[in-house]
Amino acid sequence: MTASVSASELPVKTEGPTLLLDQRKALRNIERMAAKAANSGVRFRPHFKTHRCAGVGEWFRDFGVQAITVSSVDMAVYFAQHGWRDITIAFPVNTLEMDKINALAAEIELGLLVESTQVVRFLAEHLTAEAKAWIKVDTGYGRTGVAWDRTDEVLELARQIETCDALAFTGLLTHAGHSYHASSQEEIRSIYQESVARLRAARQALEQGGFSAVELSFGDTPTCSIVEDFSAVDEMRPGNFVFYDLKQMRIGSCSEEQIAVAVACPVVATHAERNEAILYGGAVHLSKDSFVQDGVQVYGRVAPWQGDAWGESLPDTYLSSLSQEHGVVRTTPETLSQMRVGDVLIILPSHSCLLSYLLGDYHTLDGGVLPSQSSACRAA
Repeated sequence: MTASVSASELPVKTEGPTLLLDQRKALRNIERMAAKAANSGVRFRPHFKTHRCAGVGEWFRDFGVQAITVSSVDMAVYFAQHGWRDITIAFPVNTLEMDKINALAAEIELGLLVESTQVVRFLAEHLTAEAKAWIKVDTGYGRTGVAWDRTDEVLELARQIETCDALAFTGLLTHAGHSYHASSQEEIRSIYQESVARLRAARQALEQGGFSAVELSFGDTPTCSIVEDFSAVDEMRPGNFVFYDLKQMRIGSCSEEQIAVAVACPVVATHAERNEAILYGGAVHLSKDSFVQDGVQVYGRVAPWQGDAWGESLPDTYLSSLSQEHGVVRTTPETLSQMRVGDVLIILPSHSCLLSYLLGDYHTLDGGVLPSQSSACRAA
């Protein structure tokens, strides 16, 4: 076993940074999460922003998935074109995209996210087909949404939605994104419990105000991976779990064995005096996502190729910095001696959500190719 691998030994042609997908791992990840939702008696509405791929999306159908989440109007259009008929756009309504929103609402069962009466009034004037309305609630992440304890605002927003003929008030939706910053599984569980309690408190205020059948939608990969019972909500919307990554592994959401994507990057230089290898694989391929471990910044780790898949990542070998096209791998003298210019290193990503957008096609380990949404956009 060596740190680098000849490009000819890989199941795909590799000239530059190439996105690899282990279908077996991804399918196991989907199966586990679908079973958790079924056991909890909740709707499984996975977020497709991580994979952005119609081919990967089809795998979910085998596990009973009929409703999905996306993060943009264009992504909703893409998946509607590939046969998905129940889509929630988990991003606040962008009023400049009203024409696209109307076209989608006329074609599919569309869910929209609102957090201000200004947007609801705009929808009342411009929405030409029926859509569901979810109120975005901030339960602690602090990015966007109505704060969970501003119940007067939540109630006023729900009442405003009711005055719009084309909008059907459905419920409250939150993303507990602060779970990504947790340092333990116990902290992740605590974030889930607190977030759900806050979501239910906001619902109680609505019920006291005369609203009934208010659904609760909850979604983030760390809590959905660690918590077992989701019966306190009505649907779960994790996304990153389909592939996972090193950040998820670091906080305890997954094991390294569950990470289903990697990037094959050519070695273009080695520097023995610094114990570094230079890769063709930079921020435009891997993004700038990183984490700090043992006092060092980590953008990815190197995994050896083992015949038909990658193996466990190498110790003391990590992607230490990224510029636009360059990646710098820091390692030990012994491991560096195994890295040859012209060979390829397999990089496990710090964060997997941007990879399909940046790299386009997925190359499965059996030699197949699955184009992503970004590939379709570039082709157009």
